[in-house]
Amino acid sequence: MIADVLSDTTQRMTRALEAAKEDFATVRTGRANPQMFQKILVDYYGTPTPLGQLASLQNQEARTLLITPYDKSALRDIENAIRDTPNLGANLGNDGVVIRASLPELTNDRRKEYVKIVKTKGEDAKISVRNLRRKAKDELDALKSEVGDDDVARAEKELESITKTHIDAIDDALKRKEAELLAI
Repeated sequence: MIADVLSDTTQRMTRALEAAKEDFATVRTGRANPQMFQKILVDYYGTPTPLGQLASLQNQEARTLLITPYDKSALRDIENAIRDTPNLGANLGNDGVVIRASLPELTNDRRKEYVKIVKTKGEDAKISVRNLRRKAKDELDALKSEVGDDDVARAEKELESITKTHIDAIDDALKRKEAELLAI
């Protein structure tokens, strides 16, 4: 029972870590990255749909991304969704078949602003891991009567170790993204 709680918590924390890394990838750096555009929600026939499901995204140049919709009638909706996305600042060109999104050079102030955004996202990810730890600790406490105090105490130490590993991984990903943002 304790092993089930710990393995379930580990899987959930790993998913939270992966979600944090994906979230970091959506923050713009000096280069155009298709990951930044993947989760932009486009109003497609009244349903918010991720851009990655509506179009192919390709790097054309270092700061230019080519967006080719699978359905040409969605071109205008895709263009509006990209234009309305905060903290992207892409200049769009639409030739009726594809959209070219050009990202302007980042200024130092803008880079620092993005670092703050990434730190906020990192803190949110850490909070989510801590919430998972709290939930697992509550589940372990409920098992005390069945398995004993010693086993629960050992499991709690292991839970702390798992939590620390995931928090450190989030910190490492945060440092890498911060260095990537500040590199000119």
